[in-house]
Amino acid sequence: MVKNGSKIVFFISIILIISACSDYQKLMKSQDYGEKYEMGVVYFNQGDYYRALELFETVLPFYRGSDKAEDLNYYYSYCYYHQKDYELASHYFKRFAKNFPTSKYTEECQFMSAYCKYLLSPSYSLDQTNTLDAINELQLFIDVYPRSERIAECNTLIDNLRGKLEKKAFEIASLYLKMENYNAAITAFNNVMKDFPGTDYKEEIMFNLAKAYYLYAENSIEEKKKERHQSALEAYDAFVTAYPDSQYIKQVNNFSKNSRRQVKN
Repeated sequence: MVKNGSKIVFFISIILIISACSDYQKLMKSQDYGEKYEMGVVYFNQGDYYRALELFETVLPFYRGSDKAEDLNYYYSYCYYHQKDYELASHYFKRFAKNFPTSKYTEECQFMSAYCKYLLSPSYSLDQTNTLDAINELQLFIDVYPRSERIAECNTLIDNLRGKLEKKAFEIASLYLKMENYNAAITAFNNVMKDFPGTDYKEEIMFNLAKAYYLYAENSIEEKKKERHQSALEAYDAFVTAYPDSQYIKQVNNFSKNSRRQVKN
């Protein structure tokens, strides 16, 4: 009896699904834009964003400039967001803010446009164009809505994005050092310090600078060694002043001894 009951429920479910699909197809072919709009909202509230989006697309031209255009475009933007198409979602949220500047949703959509850019930001090891775009969009939101309740969240998101840029810059500088391109490493590490003055990598960067300056001097032609070892000593002094108890102190002391010997000679 239980098995038969389960079969009946299964077949009823199949029939209901087929019926619902049939009703949806009829609705898509219908010219009743009011019903399409209302059912689009129903599907949206049910979480069926794919069907809602299809219905909204068919009625957007019809309602352009009407009282329903604002809500329709608002739903339309969120359909893309909920389907994780953040590129298009960002585009339509931004377009909403532009087309409906006095709407109660304008601030929200301006933020969501920037937030979608944030979600498009990839791992630090990949190209960071989207990360830079997201930072710019979030900063624009802060500038336009300085008293918004979302300001703290925007600042947190920007910090997260800058963390990716910081890590990428640090890894690139470290790669130069591993490749024994010491001059490029020195430039890159100094740029990290300049661009991210509060970096968490500061101790490691300053150690790597001392190391890069020393190795750069050691691998220079004789005429350049004294001058470059002097620069290495300056990097050494800066490091031990900032981190006298560092785990790297023995290594930089060795760099210093060799550099002082070279300068003296």
